[in-house]
Amino acid sequence: MSDSGVLPLLGQVSAAVAEAINRTRPEMAGVDPVVRRSTHADFQSNAALALAKRLNMSSRVLGAELIEALDSDADRLLESVELAGPGFLNITVPDHSVWQQVSARLADDRLGVPASEDGRRTVIDYSAPNIAKEMHVGHLRTTIIGDSLARVLGFLGADVTRQNHLGDWGTQFGMLIQYIDEHPDARWRHDDLTVDTSAVSALDTLYKAARAAFDADAEFADRSRTRVVALQSGDPATLARWSEIVTESEKAFGEIYNRLGVLLTSDDYVGESFYNPMLADTIKELVDKGIAVDSDGALVIFSEEVTGPDDKPVPLMVRKRDGGYGYDTTDLATIRYRITSLDADRLLYVTDSRQALHFRLIFEAARRAGWLTDAIDAEHIAYGTVLGPDGRPFKTRAGGTVRLMDLLNDAVSTARAIVAEKNPDLPPADLDKIAEQSGIGAVKYADLSTSRVKDYTFDLDRMVAFNGNTGVYLQYAHARIKSILRKAGGHTTIVDANIPLEPAERALAMELDDYATTVAEVGATLEPHRLCGYLYDLARDFTSFYDNCPVLAADEPIRGNRLALCQLTARTLEHGLSLLGIAAPERM
Repeated sequence: MSDSGVLPLLGQVSAAVAEAINRTRPEMAGVDPVVRRSTHADFQSNAALALAKRLNMSSRVLGAELIEALDSDADRLLESVELAGPGFLNITVPDHSVWQQVSARLADDRLGVPASEDGRRTVIDYSAPNIAKEMHVGHLRTTIIGDSLARVLGFLGADVTRQNHLGDWGTQFGMLIQYIDEHPDARWRHDDLTVDTSAVSALDTLYKAARAAFDADAEFADRSRTRVVALQSGDPATLARWSEIVTESEKAFGEIYNRLGVLLTSDDYVGESFYNPMLADTIKELVDKGIAVDSDGALVIFSEEVTGPDDKPVPLMVRKRDGGYGYDTTDLATIRYRITSLDADRLLYVTDSRQALHFRLIFEAARRAGWLTDAIDAEHIAYGTVLGPDGRPFKTRAGGTVRLMDLLNDAVSTARAIVAEKNPDLPPADLDKIAEQSGIGAVKYADLSTSRVKDYTFDLDRMVAFNGNTGVYLQYAHARIKSILRKAGGHTTIVDANIPLEPAERALAMELDDYATTVAEVGATLEPHRLCGYLYDLARDFTSFYDNCPVLAADEPIRGNRLALCQLTARTLEHGLSLLGIAAPERM
């Protein structure tokens, strides 16, 4: 395995232009050579335009100087450099350099992508369902985005710790436990339910009944409050029932995670209850440091950065007047633990945009407490809302919350119909497998291909289409290439770098050369949609290549080179989809 990767041609050309600037204008050494991919050549550098203003000279004159310096390059990395417009440098690399890049990436089991994160300890907080409540459409984006970031950063070499911050503590559990104890015939355990009903669904129904009883029956409400105290004080019988509820809920969550194909396992579950013993010490430290102060009997942290509509500092509630704790306290204990006990270098919280203020206040308090230092990054990875066809938050026709399992079932069912129509001869078992991969992949890709900060509309028919920017289109492109490779039979991946490139070959090879740069950009920006866009462009470039460049019918060594392009494209599509958490079927 090569941790250093294969330097993309973009990087090589940028280095050559930077060296030309250093030789021509040493006073400008170290400036950005401003090299980008171009439709006019392989690359374009805008360095002359930017530098000419600072040097008070003609950009075309400076451009000519840089071309002369580049032409004297003994390594002959560049085929040609032409001056265009007010001083653009249009740069073309020789065919053999492009083929050498294809060969180098094929030979590398990381496809040339360097392990740039270098063991950086990164804690990613995502999914976070509530115990005894069903996962719904609101858990979709956090789970899918968080999983993709865990995959990308892990591949880039980060030491990733996944944290599923379960809502497993609070007054609602006293109410639920009391109701269950008073209704011993209630069926809510996994082994007592039908296949179509999950334990968490049954518990959710029981909680709603408990809530109704709590509101209608004062005596039941009093018994529930007593049970809350018993839970918080560690009463063995109450804790045993609570633990059973947690276990049954986690089984149900596991079924959804397995269906989604995400990395989360029970080892990643860390509920609010885990931090409960740490709350008192966390508050004491904040009080001792003068950060948390009394406010009408409650303990709060007044922000030094954020003011409300009344121009007064926004408070963060640390302890309520009745002595109780809330989410703010737990999140403060959580960030303290992750920094001091998990030795995190980077903290990522994948939650919706509406929690932006909350995390700004949490991060501010952690900095003031000295837990969050300049050496540690803490980021709120915000995302938008899943919308229905009416442009409003996605709901059922009756206006209720969409159960996540129902949504996945619908996606797989829709995909099954599309795949069956496309390939009516598929055996039923193969059809079921491909429908599952396509349906789940379609949902995940639709989510990830949208900039995470934007809302997107959930449209199943569009998601499972074989055409357009969809997960199914990419899966089909991969399966199509694998079919070509199967028909080719045994073949080597030796590339003849002396073969001239056809335009469609060049476009595909140059796109393949951008893979490492794209994955690095996703790691830096934490925006998976950049990878989706890259894979879509790659699939389209392959289609153009295949339409214009016969593969199986070509003579050697052209045939071998084109098969190498096919193989590298298939590997890149498969790997890119895996970083998104999407399967890459070999047949569709």
